[in-house]
Amino acid sequence: MSPRGAGPLLLGVRHHGPGSARAVRAALDRAQPRAVLIEGPPEGDALLELAADPGMRPPVALLAHAADDPARAAFWPLAGFSPEWVAIRWAQARDVPVRFIDLPAAHTLAAPEAEEDAAPEAEEDAAPGGAGGLPVDPLAVLAEAAGYEDAEHWWEDVVEHRGGGAARDPLAAFDALAEAMGALRETYGDGGRPRDLVREAYMRQRMRAARREFGDDYAVVCGAWHVPALRAGATVAADRALLTGLPRTRVETTWVPWTHRRLARAGGYGAGITSPGWYAHLFAARDRPVERWLTKVAGLLREEDRQVSPSHVIEAVRLAETLAAVRGRPVPGLAETLEAVRAVMCDGSDIPLALVEDRLVVGDVLGEVPDAAPAVPLQRDLTRRQRSLRLKAEARERELELDLRKEADAAKSLLLHRLRMLGVDWGVPTASRGGTGTFRETWRLRWEPELSVRVAEAGIWGTTVPGAAVAKAEAEAAGAGELGEVTALAERCLLAGLSQALPAVLRALADLAALDTDVARLAKALPALARSLRYGDVRGTDSAALGTVAAGLAERICVALPPACAAGLDADGAAELRSHLDGVHGAVALLADAGGGLRERWADVLRKLAGRDTVPGLIRGRAVRLLLDDGRLPPGETARLMGLALSPAVPPGDAAGWIEGFAGGGSGGGTLLVHDERLLGLIDAWLVAVPERAFVDVLPLLRRTFGAYEPGVRRTLGELARRGPGTRRTPAGAGPAPEGFAPDLDPARAAAVTEVVRLLLGAA
Repeated sequence: MSPRGAGPLLLGVRHHGPGSARAVRAALDRAQPRAVLIEGPPEGDALLELAADPGMRPPVALLAHAADDPARAAFWPLAGFSPEWVAIRWAQARDVPVRFIDLPAAHTLAAPEAEEDAAPEAEEDAAPGGAGGLPVDPLAVLAEAAGYEDAEHWWEDVVEHRGGGAARDPLAAFDALAEAMGALRETYGDGGRPRDLVREAYMRQRMRAARREFGDDYAVVCGAWHVPALRAGATVAADRALLTGLPRTRVETTWVPWTHRRLARAGGYGAGITSPGWYAHLFAARDRPVERWLTKVAGLLREEDRQVSPSHVIEAVRLAETLAAVRGRPVPGLAETLEAVRAVMCDGSDIPLALVEDRLVVGDVLGEVPDAAPAVPLQRDLTRRQRSLRLKAEARERELELDLRKEADAAKSLLLHRLRMLGVDWGVPTASRGGTGTFRETWRLRWEPELSVRVAEAGIWGTTVPGAAVAKAEAEAAGAGELGEVTALAERCLLAGLSQALPAVLRALADLAALDTDVARLAKALPALARSLRYGDVRGTDSAALGTVAAGLAERICVALPPACAAGLDADGAAELRSHLDGVHGAVALLADAGGGLRERWADVLRKLAGRDTVPGLIRGRAVRLLLDDGRLPPGETARLMGLALSPAVPPGDAAGWIEGFAGGGSGGGTLLVHDERLLGLIDAWLVAVPERAFVDVLPLLRRTFGAYEPGVRRTLGELARRGPGTRRTPAGAGPAPEGFAPDLDPARAAAVTEVVRLLLGAA
């Protein structure tokens, strides 16, 4: 099992382990092999030369995907501290041939299990440090045998913090690890993973080919779990039998940027590590790693306006060293270092410590790949647009505020919306803190490595972002089966500025609207179309055709709504139509500029609803309120309709529903009642006259209506109710009016603000 025994040099490693990486470099320096073989898909051999390109900056990943289905993909991540990456760069620096020897991705992605996982990370089961589907975590078993409770602590002590003799004998760690893995495999066999047997058979075949070319003077860098199987004397016939009949598919490969966060086991990566940022530091630090690390921590905390001085760093170093000595560890590990940070720099608080763990222990490092790396045309177009707009892909989440009146910001908005149309959610819209106008947008951006797969998958729609988004929108319109789907699609098209897709979307919209007889679905669809018209105005998109369709939809609603509201609705149905009533009312206000008297016809609909006894009180009350707010119903007529709705002949439940429709829903009904004593007096008189038994039934409705008012409004209404109706107006000589109220309307004072109000409403 010894790596320096007969045969090639077998270097069993922990993926993404800086100690393993240093040991691999030292072992290769000592052995000077004529070739280096590395665990990875052979399809990547043609891309290995790019590892030496100055534009290649790890962490990166080799991406392989099925040519006919980019969603079937696998990643082979590599960090700067990964042993495989170190071996690749060592070989390239010395012009030594370097090759991948794992099972080809053509077989891996053609296997049935590949279809169950859209983007597996292919190394998840290859090395100690992640259980990766094995029935045993090799590191955990070895750590327990050594008397450690934590596998990470054991690995740090025996590998990451090795010194002295390790430098004189770089193969010692590989000797010990190979022997330990041999014992584990004698106990657990292949770990119940038949796929590993196939992979190892292929690796042995590649090793035989290397032996014919280089003799035994070559090195193999692979997961330590595989070393015993690669050293075993399996026959050529046995390996060939395992590999015969494997499914195969055509694959394409490239390099893609990776992140430290996706290397973390917490990110779902089976062979991940808990602290990629910490490991990157250990690998890069030439000396005094703890001191250098704590200096970084101090800098981060100072950036967050915490008072951290050099003396804090000194005390934290001393505390970390003391903790390591008490625990019998050779040098402070991550656990001791973080405990020192919490105690000395964070005043015992876990809140700033969480920031340190997120930014430095894990980290937001995003790798880069050179332009020469193969990419689907869509990816190349996206990269060009990102550079043109100076919209850099970053692993750290950040907010982007856009003002759509600016050309550059509008272009960024279009790109992000078009990517969302393609299923590439690099940016997610969020509530804007800068204002509520339609010309403002706020995005939350974070580039995840999986988005590279989404871009490759979206490549079937076109070679440019706009062209692919148009094709995808047209396909969605053709396959839509519900009106709501198409209206949402129209909204997305206008947000993304996809004017070319609108004809197909509008045809689908018109066809579905013509066949749909459900007024609720029609009413639900109209507000989205009206909003889309606003988006078109802001983005300069030609939305005239959409306005025509929306106006036609509104006409159908005007015809169908009154009968629908009188068709024996239950409470839930009435509540649903009441919400649609509000939505259509707002949409009609936006569509009024289309002409044709739409607003007048809608007002006629509201009048019909307000005056029909067969319409539920909730809807009648809402119709009256909308007419009143639009100035189409005089206050006297409003009071008359309320009086009829609250008369003794009307069932109390229906009357309470009328009040909820008129004064509820957070629409300023409380303020209206505060300033109109006639309406408040009618409600007060009705409430006093409600029979005791009926009062119990209507109380929940009233509480829902009045409970939604602001505290100040509720307090004022309570005070007015306590004084009784008619106490606000004060006849001449009867004393002052209640505090806060004038005896009557003052026309001169009201006229003084008329022009300002007109300017605010845009009516000047």
